[in-house]
Amino acid sequence: MIRVKKAKVLYYMKRILPFGLIWLVLSWFILLIEAMATGHENHRPDTDITVTWDIFLFASLAVFVVGIAMGAVEVLWLGKLFKSKGFGLKIFYKTGFYLIFMLIINLVTYPLAASIELNTSLFDDLVLTKLSNYLGSLTFLSTMVSLTFSIFVSLLYAGISEHLGHDVLLNFFSGKYHAPKEESRIFMFVDMQSSTSLAEKLGHQAYFKFLRDYYNQLSDAIIQFRGEVYQYIGDEIVITWQEQKGLKDQNCLHCFLAMKQGLEKKRPYFEKTYGVSPSFRAGLHAGNVTTGEIGALKKEIFFTGDVLNVTARIQKLCKTFNKELIVSGRLATLLSTMGGLTLQPLGTMELEGRQEPVSLFTPDFN
Repeated sequence: MIRVKKAKVLYYMKRILPFGLIWLVLSWFILLIEAMATGHENHRPDTDITVTWDIFLFASLAVFVVGIAMGAVEVLWLGKLFKSKGFGLKIFYKTGFYLIFMLIINLVTYPLAASIELNTSLFDDLVLTKLSNYLGSLTFLSTMVSLTFSIFVSLLYAGISEHLGHDVLLNFFSGKYHAPKEESRIFMFVDMQSSTSLAEKLGHQAYFKFLRDYYNQLSDAIIQFRGEVYQYIGDEIVITWQEQKGLKDQNCLHCFLAMKQGLEKKRPYFEKTYGVSPSFRAGLHAGNVTTGEIGALKKEIFFTGDVLNVTARIQKLCKTFNKELIVSGRLATLLSTMGGLTLQPLGTMELEGRQEPVSLFTPDFN
């Protein structure tokens, strides 16, 4: 349980922290523009806060905390609340909500900044008078416009991150894979059982909702055991790990188990809603891939290498051997060094399109 909470906390921290950084950078940029426009002088002392180093540090900290607060609200609550809405409607509704949220914060932080500037009590008449002047000034209007811009940029980032994937977006920004590089990775191909008959039975609209619930239920296990979703291909999901992350504490195997357990706990919901509960089979393999950005009209982080083809073929053999999970010999060797795992050999198979045979194993989780 502690491990589950730690993994989720780290995952959500990685998603929330960029909001604070976005707000901090934008605030510095806006402050720089204002300073250049005014020649570093306060032309409206009745409403504007004179920027000193104390004010600058306070403002930077306040803006960063506000960004983190917005990120937490967006990632943990509001983003999920509007998940089914279109991108444009999301931006519209959320901007309205966050403007009210930021107005309240503005009414709290402005008096604090004024009390620091005037070196007096927060409830001094000078502070209250300055706040009153501020609320009826162009400075207040320009502040709300700046906040609206920051909210829009943050929501734009959130929307793109949701569609591309947080790690993929960060890789694009950092340019990590702009030049192709070789990596050692573990891949797991997960394929839903009897998907064709399910689609026919449920109809395409109900089946789409079924798939969405199915993938949502698998997500916690993937987060918990440090996996990355590479692709959704119909009823198939491809999960990957950098080799060391996948091997550490046998994350790739525990991810499989956690996904099975998650679906089992949700079985009553699926049976009540759809009349059937999903199950899946999976293949696991490890090897070297070339990773890089690819695409002319649409950029993606793309993996190429024999390991993907082999993993896909291993997964298809699950039905032949009547096993829920089959692991390649190469990965089985790497996992066996971790200890505490029994692997049953299934023999050596020649895979279609590959000259060298592959040894196959299935883990004994009992």
